[in-house]
Amino acid sequence: MKYALIGCGRIAANHIKAALNNHLEIAAVCDVKPEAMESLLEQYGLSGDLSIRRYTEYQTMLSEMKPELTAIATESGLHAKIALDCIDNGVPVIIEKPIAMSMADADEIIRRSEARGVQVCACHQNRFNLAVKETRKALDAGRFGRLSHGSVHVRWNRNREYYTQAPWRGTWAQDGGCLMNQCIHGIDLLRWMLGDEVDEVYGVTRQQFHNYLECEDVGMAVVKFRNGAIGTIEGTTNVYPKNLEEALYLFGQSGTVKLGGTSTNHIDVWDFADKIGTDEKNRGLQEGTSNVYGNGHTSLYADMVEAIRLNRKPYVDAVAGRNALEMVLAIYLSSATGKPVKLPLERVAAMDFAAEKSTFLRGRNLN
Repeated sequence: MKYALIGCGRIAANHIKAALNNHLEIAAVCDVKPEAMESLLEQYGLSGDLSIRRYTEYQTMLSEMKPELTAIATESGLHAKIALDCIDNGVPVIIEKPIAMSMADADEIIRRSEARGVQVCACHQNRFNLAVKETRKALDAGRFGRLSHGSVHVRWNRNREYYTQAPWRGTWAQDGGCLMNQCIHGIDLLRWMLGDEVDEVYGVTRQQFHNYLECEDVGMAVVKFRNGAIGTIEGTTNVYPKNLEEALYLFGQSGTVKLGGTSTNHIDVWDFADKIGTDEKNRGLQEGTSNVYGNGHTSLYADMVEAIRLNRKPYVDAVAGRNALEMVLAIYLSSATGKPVKLPLERVAAMDFAAEKSTFLRGRNLN
């Protein structure tokens, strides 16, 4: 399968590794910085492979060659435009999180991909963590019974050096804050596990320590799910001196699970009223990983390849990406207005929060 990668920054190595692990043909890479392409290829001994075409304009790449699968790993503010161009060219696409920076763009990605029959995968790779997969299996089997509540805690560190490496980070136009960038994977897991259908979100965000950014470095929220469950969210990049944990808790009438580690890659608590043979293996499970991105990219790619070949939706589809984005934007809106926010959201974008007295916020009677 002919593969192309658009964007060769920090996360790109995970995409190339996943493509190679799935025996894809690395046909092209694209970045506005030629040195970024060469540095990425060098990591995998591919810099001397002249059959891999290099592009600084993705539109040129799409017009000159038609990949069978493309991944987008640019700054977040470019995700939607590039994705829509890929869809219009009939190219299946994996979109790094967030899938877009506005509800309008996310909904258009879904609409256009469905109309054109093009597979779109949102890159929420933590759904493929071994601990997460086992938890989802227990949930689908009804082992939790009725869900009471759950929570996600993403307690990480990002210092000034991280942000100065890429000036788009921490901006409303291209990134958002810690909830949109670092915490969206945990937010995705919480919504997915607690039933997806959300009634109301109340959130508070602050910028405590990173005053050189436009956006938040800590956010907290309470989520009311339509099935009666309650969720809480804590996300921050203010933890001293390094990443502490990404933890997911689920509490049901007949089951309790806590996933921990730096990226929900461990099972710290595994208790169910019914006992089955795999419980002892799961209790204390730890999946080793070299970074907070985990190992899920390879499995996510494998699923996307199969989805293309079988002409089905990927396991983590565009709707999943939309739902995670909606949660973050709902927290931003709630924090800006000081009021709970009802879902579904329409016509809300990260840029709506860029100015204290934007037309959007004035329309919601802010002082």
